[in-house]
Amino acid sequence: MKLLALDTSTEACSVALNIDGEITGNLELLPRRHSREILPMVDKLLSKAGLAINNIDALVFGCGPGAFTGLRVATAIVQGLAFAADLPVIPVSTLAALAQQAYRCYGATHVLSAIDARMDEVYWGVFAEDDQLMMTQQCEMVMTPEKVILPMSESVSWVGIGTGWAYQQRLAVSVDTCYQKAFPNALDMVTLAVPAFKQEHWVSAEKAMPVYLRDNVAVKKRER
Repeated sequence: MKLLALDTSTEACSVALNIDGEITGNLELLPRRHSREILPMVDKLLSKAGLAINNIDALVFGCGPGAFTGLRVATAIVQGLAFAADLPVIPVSTLAALAQQAYRCYGATHVLSAIDARMDEVYWGVFAEDDQLMMTQQCEMVMTPEKVILPMSESVSWVGIGTGWAYQQRLAVSVDTCYQKAFPNALDMVTLAVPAFKQEHWVSAEKAMPVYLRDNVAVKKRER
């Protein structure tokens, strides 16, 4: 199993390889430089591992939610690589990747992921650990901080992660611990993609599409 992941959904650019469970990768903060830097990062990682793109079994990418330009960059790059090497693609939620990062780095098993969606909104996801993987507990959403919600049945200790927690004073839920300077990381995406790879739950290059959650940005900008 050789999985290559990339993500450009936020200010961070990241790439990662999962070779039979051995994971390596790199993350850099490169705002507005994603389109120039992501392919050299991919090439460097593959070269270090002694691999070519044709040696990869599947591509993984952060499909969103996140910055619109960043998601388009990631989608275009992964589609181009997939077409060129005839590879399947596994889309992974950026909110799920944040939750997996909280589990990987801090052992958190109940995680509230939030990414700053700008325009006074956050992208929001609720996750719980199952067999070392963070699984969604409700549909991912975009909303104002005051409207975020938790599953009604859950009365556990939650950990917050992601840039959306910059709105902590306005969020309708509270946590004892949050990591608001965390960004989605391809390292966690190649972990989350393993079950999908094993079950062949992937898509072809032309069907690898971003998930925006919000499709009325142009309207809101005109209103402002």
